[in-house]
Amino acid sequence: MLTALYVPANRPDRFAKAVAAGPDLVVFDLEDAVPVADKADARGWAVAWVAANARDRVEIRVNALTSPWIEDDLAAIRAVPEVRLRIPKVESAADVHAVLEKVPSARITALIESPLGLERAFEIATADPRVVAVALGEADLSSALGVDGPEGLVWARGRLVSASRAAGLGAPMMSVYPHVHDLDGLRRTSEEGRALGFVGRTAIHPRQLAPIVAAFTPTSAQVEAAEALLAAAEKAEVADGGVVVLPDGRMVDPAMIGRAREVTALLREIRSRSR
Repeated sequence: MLTALYVPANRPDRFAKAVAAGPDLVVFDLEDAVPVADKADARGWAVAWVAANARDRVEIRVNALTSPWIEDDLAAIRAVPEVRLRIPKVESAADVHAVLEKVPSARITALIESPLGLERAFEIATADPRVVAVALGEADLSSALGVDGPEGLVWARGRLVSASRAAGLGAPMMSVYPHVHDLDGLRRTSEEGRALGFVGRTAIHPRQLAPIVAAFTPTSAQVEAAEALLAAAEKAEVADGGVVVLPDGRMVDPAMIGRAREVTALLREIRSRSR
């Protein structure tokens, strides 16, 4: 999964358009994008749309667990089986369990937006098998940490990647880039995230989707190197133990093969999207 696109849940006229834009996931936002006066209507529109359409490409971001709207959110969503939920401001495994008690069939993306949540990232990621992803809420986290600009979150991003990998969830997706018209900045920061171990990113406008895919697409040099490594390893049966020396002098052992397989698998996924 490379792209996720937020759509405000109080704008039902945009729901089908968001899906048609082609993201891997559409996130119906009941939280930050929706004014208080629209919360009830937005909830009804989002849940009705998700219930009536395919659910494998959609997710609903509910309101925070401490908000006055969360109980109504979860009660309405409970009627939709196997829905994906994006839970903001998660700070513990107990927060995850509280949601799953109300919506047992849900699959959870846990948003980590506070220093406490970041300290407990691995605990949250392993709280339950129904947690399918963790992600940072960078605006709130930056404010809570007192840092300015994305460079202040490099270590936090790395910590999330480590927690996600350690929990067996794979590489996480990056948070949104808020400057909709700055596509160069989007691509540059996405490439920085790729270097940290992220794969994919959430977006707030359809025009951001193509640059995100481009930024996370392995380069031709990376693909050639991965394919050469895998071919040499297969020929030498290094996967069963031992090492092989490539023509450029690199020594390859079984521990290096996993990354090469990830690169080639990601390229296959990207190519399949364009068919």
